[in-house]
Formats: sequence, C-alpha cells, structure tokens
Amino acid sequence: MRKRVITSSLAFILLLSSATVSAHPGRTDSSGGHYCRTNCAKWGLKTGEYHYHNGGGSTSSGSSSSSSYTAPKKDSKPKPTKPTYKESGLEVYVNSERIVFRSEPVIYQNTNLVPLREIAEGMGATLTYDKDSGTIGVTKGDRKMTLTIGSKTVFYNGISETASVAPIVIKGVTYVPAQVFARGLGGVMEYNKNNNTLEITI
Repeated sequence: MRKRVITSSLAFILLLSSATVSAHPGRTDSSGGHYCRTNCAKWGLKTGEYHYHNGGGSTSSGSSSSSSYTAPKKDSKPKPTKPTYKESGLEVYVNSERIVFRSEPVIYQNTNLVPLREIAEGMGATLTYDKDSGTIGVTKGDRKMTLTIGSKTVFYNGISETASVAPIVIKGVTYVPAQVFARGLGGVMEYNKNNNTLEITI
C-alpha cells in the first residue's frame, strides 16, 4: 500500500514537471526575456512577440513557468499643444496716435493679433471680463461687443458673427484680431504692408 502511494506521488510530480516544461518552452536571454515561438496564444501573446519571465533563466524551472508579460507603457494624457505664433512687429495707430503695447502683437493663423487691453484702451473702450466663462465685454458709446476666449463667435450689439480667429491667451496676455475691434467699435481699418502699420480711424 505504501509503495502505491509513493509511486503515485512520484508519477504526479513527474507529470506536473512535464506540464510546466511544455507549457512555455525556450530560454530567456541576458535581459530576462525572449521571443515567443510556441503556445503563444495560450499566454495572450503573438508568435514572435518579445516578453519577460519572472526570475529569468530557463523556462524549465518552476519559477519561470509563471511568465509575466510586460506591456509597453503609454502616456495616458495627451500632451497639450501650444499655439504656433510669432511676433509681428506690427505698429498700430488710432486716429494717427500710436499705441504703445506692453506685449508685442503677434501673427497667429495668418492673422494679426493685438493685446486686448491695450487696443481697447487705445480706442477709448471699456472692458469687462468674466474669468469663469472666459467672456469679454467691450463697450464704447452705444456699441457693445462680446467675445469669448477660444470661440470665433463674436456678438456686435447682440448680433453674432464669426471671426477669423478666436481670442487666445499667450503667456498670460489675451490677444484678439485687430479687425474685430475696428469693426465692433465702428472704426475703419487700413493696413500698410510696406511699413507694417495699421491705422484705425474712429
């Protein structure tokens, strides 16, 4: 009876060892992994796919039989894109008086943008700003204009139109298309390409 128990135990151990060896044959390289050649689908791998084993070494050992596949890491969050712009060197005049900008006008999407606060002050307009919604209100006399950061929709005295470029924030400064102000506040705009100047008459 005792011989039967010992014989059965030995047979079970040999069977288990054999199953472990055939489950994932092949040896690991110096990095502790190798390319899958057989039974790949069983391990959730593709034929020829490189993967690692816990413990490294030969897969005939018990420690490496529980293979561990390490998937390549991916960035969960896409990297934010920065607006592509460049300083334009544009000079702006309102009624022949030059506006001195604390931040340089820029060209963005082939459009001249100017700092919001300085252009509004230069044109004698009053500004309001709602930080939560990003809504900008511009008033001069009986004219009122409403813009929103990131939106091309502009309201002139309550009537909506689409601007060429939405207001954007660059290094903490809000920029808007100059022609939006020229039109919204009743001004006439004339651009001189030769000397890169913009004359606004109101």
